[in-house]
Amino acid sequence: MTSLSMSDMQSVADRHPDVFTGSWRKSLSGWAIGAGLVAYLGFAWWFFSVGAVIAGGNWGIAGTYLADWVSYEVRPQIDFRDDRLDISYPRFASYRADRHPEWLSFDPPAATAAAPAANKAAASLVTVEIDGRDRIEITPTSVLVSRGDETLDIAIVPEKSITVAGALPSWATQKAPGEKITVDFGFAGSAQIDADDVKIRHRFLGWENFVFDANSPFWGKSTSEVFSLIVSGERLDPGVSNAALAWDNIVNNSEWQHGDVWTKMLQTIVMAFVGTLFASLLAFPLAFLAARNITRNRLVNQVAKRFFDFLRSVDMLIWALFFTRAFGPGPIAGISAIFVTDTGTFGKLYSEALENIDDKQREGMRSVGASPASVQRYGVVPQVLPVLISQSLYFWESNTRSATIIGAVGAGGIGLKLWEAMRTNSDWENVAYMVLLILIVVFIFDNISTALRQRLIGNKASH
Repeated sequence: MTSLSMSDMQSVADRHPDVFTGSWRKSLSGWAIGAGLVAYLGFAWWFFSVGAVIAGGNWGIAGTYLADWVSYEVRPQIDFRDDRLDISYPRFASYRADRHPEWLSFDPPAATAAAPAANKAAASLVTVEIDGRDRIEITPTSVLVSRGDETLDIAIVPEKSITVAGALPSWATQKAPGEKITVDFGFAGSAQIDADDVKIRHRFLGWENFVFDANSPFWGKSTSEVFSLIVSGERLDPGVSNAALAWDNIVNNSEWQHGDVWTKMLQTIVMAFVGTLFASLLAFPLAFLAARNITRNRLVNQVAKRFFDFLRSVDMLIWALFFTRAFGPGPIAGISAIFVTDTGTFGKLYSEALENIDDKQREGMRSVGASPASVQRYGVVPQVLPVLISQSLYFWESNTRSATIIGAVGAGGIGLKLWEAMRTNSDWENVAYMVLLILIVVFIFDNISTALRQRLIGNKASH
């Protein structure tokens, strides 16, 4: 193999300057594009204050939210009274005045203590075992928190003051003296201590009462026990079979509200289907007016195309807000928003497909004396129909996702249910459940849509 010296390479470059100059220009162009991209990214980083956003982000809260997605919390509240403590739980909780978790124990109050409300239990001492080393002991005048080898001693004057003995440990925070104290137990939960009450949040992996809530006669029973009752057990309710009772308890689960969630998910699917169907039916004939090779009238073409531009230039979410004001919250507003937005999108796509057809089939139909309607029916529609249906199927699958978003502004469906669960800032396991359900539905419809589109395109290719 012969190697060229530097003088030989220079002589070649002198004889063919255009070749070597072009390569240098391409090299410089590549460096210039790279430098421009770096400069743009640097400008975007500065303009949007990305560094400050990352530095100021509350990543602890983000981690808590993610933990709440895969866990559930039991949230007892202990209220301070002059002579006792009152124990209560949130609405729809598994526990109540006569049913408490095993990690919460208490001593009854003195005989002279006043009776609590019907939905509360009275106590003189409440002990909460967070895990093997962490615990909280509460009396009407004090709270003692132990975490590992450290303790936090708090004196309480009910509804008046809260005083800390000594310095706060690293796992406890207080914004100012006399204000509430938040104690962090990591993934196991937290406690908020104030002069009025102690709010405890004890976290466990899993989704509690996902099948049966605490009001069901099947609650707390193992899978084998439930199956045995359904198959051969005596009726728990004389009026219905155990199988019917179990199904009713699952659908009407007060904590997870399966029946309502499934109904809202069905509404979302129907919204996407009906809105997409109506948009396809309206856009199809209008597309013939917008196609220049079909309707040879420039004014009609421009009016139809600008009409499509207007419909699709306004985002679906804005249309949803408009129709929510017009029709009120519900799926009709969602269907209308999808219908209007997709009519504009389909009109543009359909008219472009019509403008790209092969005119030989139309000419053949005209040559045998076919009417204008027959020319369109047999010379145009067979060419574009598989493509149009394929596009409609894709948007049907896409609108299933979009219907979830517009539902959050009141347009019905599971989006509104999802937004309500997020607003409580405490039911993130319910949010995870609905998000997972949406993902499953979108995955199913995506596969159905893809299979149908491939079949249509395949049929077209075979012809």
